[in-house]
Amino acid sequence: MAKIKVAIVGASGYTGEELVRLLLRHPAVELTCVTSRQQAGQALARVFPKFASRSALMFSEPDVDDIAARAEVAFLALPHGVAAEFAGPLLAKGLRVIDLSADFRLRSADVYKEFYAHDHPAPALLQQAVYGMPEIRRDAIRGARLVASPGCYPTSIILAAAPALKNKLVKTAGIVANSLSSPSGAGRKAEQDYLFIECHESVRAYGVPKHRHLSEIEQELSLLADAKIAISFTPTLVPINRGIHTTLCFELAAPLAQADAQKLYEEFYRNEPFVRVMEPGRLPDTKNVAGTNYLDVAARVDPRTNRLLAFSVVDNLVKGAGGQAVQSLNLMFGLDETTGLL
Repeated sequence: MAKIKVAIVGASGYTGEELVRLLLRHPAVELTCVTSRQQAGQALARVFPKFASRSALMFSEPDVDDIAARAEVAFLALPHGVAAEFAGPLLAKGLRVIDLSADFRLRSADVYKEFYAHDHPAPALLQQAVYGMPEIRRDAIRGARLVASPGCYPTSIILAAAPALKNKLVKTAGIVANSLSSPSGAGRKAEQDYLFIECHESVRAYGVPKHRHLSEIEQELSLLADAKIAISFTPTLVPINRGIHTTLCFELAAPLAQADAQKLYEEFYRNEPFVRVMEPGRLPDTKNVAGTNYLDVAARVDPRTNRLLAFSVVDNLVKGAGGQAVQSLNLMFGLDETTGLL
């Protein structure tokens, strides 16, 4: 069986590096093209010595014709605004596109402009894009030509909230989300806020009260609940290399026993290969998902305050980025969803 020829556009960032790692070991994939304006002409193995014995690829300039000649599917690991410039031309060349930026996650160009402060570069493609969260869009992803892979914060929040909202266990008003994240989620860039000396032994909130990811979080939570939802979201940087820990707080719609909450979460995710519901008495821990495509989740009922608390952890570079995108690739090409990810 011929392998799927794959390109990574923007392969020198943290997410691009993670995609390289996953795709080089994927048994059904041939990684044929890696692009980077900064690293063009350099050997992949020179930029990332860890891949020295696994690939002889060279970084090239991101050129649509060259990418189309070498691949049948392209991962776009590019900043928002830039990814859309490549998506349209690559789709026109017949490639399937999995975009890891925010460019196609939203259904509304107006909402995109509100949160990203510029007009959408390719609004005609928004209705074609499928939000690439397999746990809630599996069938649509299978037939998609353009997949908008979710952000890391949205992944941790949406999957922790989905069982409660879908089953109407909680009220849709007053939802609070607090997420602790590694600075690697901001990408590989030399900005003062993300330097080692600024982050090490320090914890700080940022992006309050209107982080960009709120747009897709509220969009998807509203679809799950079949009601308009606005949440309070506080993202916080913590000094770890990778990982996100999210705590969600809901007001219960009716009294709920802890055993019933546990059963509901277990049933909701029973057949999901990459969502693990913690056993009673355990809460998720970022160290147990680091380097994996798993999301660990737990729910706790607080009868004293009439609230449901949901907790989740993900690796922001795998399930929160590259791994989830590979999960979508597997679905798009009729492969077992776990291929190359276990």
